[in-house]
Amino acid sequence: MTLLILGLLLWIAAHVFNRVAPEARAKLGPKGRGPIALSILVSIALMVLGYRAAEYLPVYTPVPGIGHLNNLLMLVAVFSFGIGSAKGVLVDKIRHPMLTGMVIFAIAHLLVNGDLASIILFGGLGLWAVAEMLIINHTAGTWERPAPGTIKGDLKNAVITLVIYAIVTGIHVWLGHNPFLGTYA
Repeated sequence: MTLLILGLLLWIAAHVFNRVAPEARAKLGPKGRGPIALSILVSIALMVLGYRAAEYLPVYTPVPGIGHLNNLLMLVAVFSFGIGSAKGVLVDKIRHPMLTGMVIFAIAHLLVNGDLASIILFGGLGLWAVAEMLIINHTAGTWERPAPGTIKGDLKNAVITLVIYAIVTGIHVWLGHNPFLGTYA
């Protein structure tokens, strides 16, 4: 569990560094991107290794069949991650599409995983995303909406979403966690 918690803390620190210490981040300049990116990669590795090594300690039992809702929410989450880049019709309606996607991702995973390690990992990532949105809203001020996007951007995002979703579900199946069984309990 220690690796999992260290990974989560490193993830949070790397992501909020610019928000809580903008002067220190500015001093690093463009050279600071490398160490921050490396910190994020290390944090992901620690979270994955820590999660896989964590003892299964049940806290609650997911509702049978809830995996189908998880799958739908994950499609929405992956689509949300791409809203800002694809410049679809939602680009000027959601201020934090990636963080919103992370909250949806966290909720989806908490629906189907009732063990302590899952609560720490997915709950921690979800709380981080909400806190990050609040910090950005507080420090960045009023949101200057981008130009409205097009349906073409949404179609491109939908295709990319389906490809990424297929890859992610394929990895889950390969690891022995078939997300299409409807429940994991």
